Amino acid sequence: MGDGSTALVLGGGGITGIAWEIGVVAGLADAGVDLRTARLVVGTSAGSVVGAQLRSPAPLEDLYATQLGPSVETGPPAAMGRGTLLRFGLAMLRHRRDEQAFRARLGALAVAAAAAGRTPTEEVRRAAITARLTSTEWPHEPLTITAVDAATGVFETFTRTSGVDLVSAVAASCAVPGVYPPITIGDRRFVDGGVRSVANVDLAAGYDRVVVLAPITRGIGPMAGVEDQVGALPSRVAVVSPDAAAKAAIGKNVLDPAARAASARAGRAQAAQVADRVREVWAG
Repeated sequence: MGDGSTALVLGGGGITGIAWEIGVVAGLADAGVDLRTARLVVGTSAGSVVGAQLRSPAPLEDLYATQLGPSVETGPPAAMGRGTLLRFGLAMLRHRRDEQAFRARLGALAVAAAAAGRTPTEEVRRAAITARLTSTEWPHEPLTITAVDAATGVFETFTRTSGVDLVSAVAASCAVPGVYPPITIGDRRFVDGGVRSVANVDLAAGYDRVVVLAPITRGIGPMAGVEDQVGALPSRVAVVSPDAAAKAAIGKNVLDPAARAASARAGRAQAAQVADRVREVWAG
């Protein structure tokens, strides 16, 4: 855009990724770096939840405090089972050079898992997302949420003007294949925007200054990783990913709500270490 514009890109990373990202944003605010002033916010999967929260009127300290409190999730923690991981691996082998075919294959796996009753129902997921959001209305400030058409593998973005309610958009972006059900929007079904890229950093193209919070940085198979896309941006970019302490707090299952509080605290602590680097980019 060439006008000093800023973009905040929030990547996927499960329930712990939501907590870590909120912690980082809160910690950067402690240091005088307010990422909520971003002209554009892009959210993928966990990042779609955080993006919607940051664009809401809720005070940042309230968002952070929520991560330290009880989870909206009930029952045992979700996780990718061995069968799901095996199917992911086979899809990568078969479609490692065809990104859209890979995405469509994962979409088909998601549809099959839901049909077999291996995931919660759409109603349960929408209720969980509704409980997680501080507002179910689209913000007036630009927010882009990513998803993938489960049938075709086509990448989709949702905004305030898309005619899709915010809960559906976020639920679709968070629909991890094989773990959560595809989300029906109109006559289409959608899965996690992270199936295309862990953060979809390229959507910030044209913005002068970009900050990326990425709980996960590496893609798998044909999925683009953060560095793959950052290198193509002419912008000034700061990428923040979990440090050693944050990785320890997050643990091995990013979908485990029991690790939320530790992940949020680790993100806030890490922010103090990266604040100068982020400020240099954000302030221009």
